[in-house]
Amino acid sequence: MRLAILLLALALPISALADRPPNVVFIIADDDGWADLSVNNPETFYDTPNLQALADSGVNFTNAYAACPVCSPTRSSVLTGQYPARTRNTDYFGAPNEYLDKLPAKDAEPDMEKISRFKNRAVWPAPYLGKLAADHTTLAEALKAKGYATFFAGKWHLGPEGSWPTDHGFDINKGGNKGGGPYGGKKYFSPYGNPTLEDGPDGEHLPDRLASETVKFITDNKDKPFLAYLSFYSVHTPLMGRKDLVEKYEKRKAALSIDKETIFGYDHPRKVREVQEHAVYAAMVDAMDQAVGKVMAGLKDLGLEENTIVIFTSDNGGLSTSEGWATSNIPLRGGKGWLYEGGIREPLIVRWPGKTQAGTSSKTPVTSTDYFPTILELCGLPDLPDQHKDGVSFTSSFVGGTSSHSRKPLFWHYPHWGNQGGIPGSAVRSGDWKYIEYYWGKEPELFNLADDLAEKNNLAKTNPEKLAELKTILDDYRKDTDALAPTLNPNYKKSFEDSKW
Repeated sequence: MRLAILLLALALPISALADRPPNVVFIIADDDGWADLSVNNPETFYDTPNLQALADSGVNFTNAYAACPVCSPTRSSVLTGQYPARTRNTDYFGAPNEYLDKLPAKDAEPDMEKISRFKNRAVWPAPYLGKLAADHTTLAEALKAKGYATFFAGKWHLGPEGSWPTDHGFDINKGGNKGGGPYGGKKYFSPYGNPTLEDGPDGEHLPDRLASETVKFITDNKDKPFLAYLSFYSVHTPLMGRKDLVEKYEKRKAALSIDKETIFGYDHPRKVREVQEHAVYAAMVDAMDQAVGKVMAGLKDLGLEENTIVIFTSDNGGLSTSEGWATSNIPLRGGKGWLYEGGIREPLIVRWPGKTQAGTSSKTPVTSTDYFPTILELCGLPDLPDQHKDGVSFTSSFVGGTSSHSRKPLFWHYPHWGNQGGIPGSAVRSGDWKYIEYYWGKEPELFNLADDLAEKNNLAKTNPEKLAELKTILDDYRKDTDALAPTLNPNYKKSFEDSKW
């Protein structure tokens, strides 16, 4: 197979590569935590040699963020260049109170059938739009309009049929549908029971299959510019891994000297994993890393490395407070579903040989709305500021682009009760300062991330001027995006249920 690919590459004139805009391989993992990668955490329990190699040949961004602590909103923000508050995609699609086509009027009574699970809570979650609206010009549509072949593989989770990848600018869709995980068939193994991905041989592993589909697309489109958008289902639940890799990490775990009392901590209302030693999750991270390596090998064999921009990131923080307690995000606090750094800070690696300086790192703050304008600038395509309203190109931070990267404050709005223990709130980061405001249950929090990455020291009471400054910024953002807030429950009576959140 590799010999055949190499022969195809030799048949491609070098001048053809030089005369065309760069290709883009955008890879987004699901629930992959910032501390899961060796480039950010040399002590990680998981082997990620291919992602380490990617970082060693590119730029690692240490202050990169998802626009939301859960998946669908972040994925929407990547494709639209807008904050989830603006697109109304503020919760994972399928969560209670989902509306598909039209949100209720702001003064409407909440639909109690849709939010019955929260009927006794102090606040009811805000409504959200449960699909990617058709009136957006997505990143894929912008590139397709300029002659790019576009391909999607893996998790979509941006609406029901009629709002799938091929409805939003992708020529090919391998595996994307309304589901938030691989829940059909044998899940991570074939037969998949996935309506948009043909079953492979019995026992075929999903991350490897998605990588193979990506390499096939790249091979078929080697003579034209392309966008290959590889959106792993990994490492989302269900937690299950290849037998050989699970055994590998079971042996590694057995060789560790771990005090069981240190494995979990507590952050109300949930216990929190603080030690990485989950063998099945480790197998999932390892397999995803191998799949990334397969795609990178395909680019190299085809002679496309030099003219291909590769971006790797994740959609939210690692799962540390529920649903298997899969990973630890230490030194970051919290995890998926929380507004603390463990829920929103992400791995981000950018590689474009000859343009990015190999093995470097950047402290430039980046969020998922920024990929849209950045990719347009790197590809020399017309800017679409009316679309990516909340995105800022960060090319100047790694290839000396034309943008000055005037970084606006970063903004999060999650007016929902997270499955993982988080409570409705909003947050802003400006410089090294971060402010979190909750809609119930907790006092405002102010942290200086330069001094307190773990967010242990709430400075709200000792820095009232900084608190007021960031609150004003947050209020302005919510006003600008017309962010929807939770609704007070007039019948609320404090009960034992509050201790569970």
